[in-house]
Amino acid sequence: MTTAEETFITEVITNPDEPVVLFALEWCEFCWSVRKLFQKLGIRYRSIDLDSVEYQREQRGQKIRAALTARTAVQTIPQIFIGGEFVGGCTDLFDAWKKGTAQTLLRQSGVSFAQDVEVDPYTFLPGWLHPR
Repeated sequence: MTTAEETFITEVITNPDEPVVLFALEWCEFCWSVRKLFQKLGIRYRSIDLDSVEYQREQRGQKIRAALTARTAVQTIPQIFIGGEFVGGCTDLFDAWKKGTAQTLLRQSGVSFAQDVEVDPYTFLPGWLHPR
């Protein structure tokens, strides 16, 4: 039997009107790193902030997160989907960007982005990861 959370995830990640989906936490620095990359490249996305007020009622955010973990076998946040395909977390997306596979997924999903912008996504990670 499919839970309401599983149905929600499937509906969200397969919505052709919003092919880029970020399951995130409002306070998560890695989530913000992904948001910064998307902003820099002009990528429209849907963010589902599991710790936001909207998802606190009846522990909905926790239930969605558990359903995500069951689906992807990944416990960490963020979890990113492009065109219904699970990309992974922050560094998985950044690696995919550097390899060009994220751009391919975006194109296949009809997502526009600034293709002429050259960026090292790892520069968007929190400063504490970059000792000076």
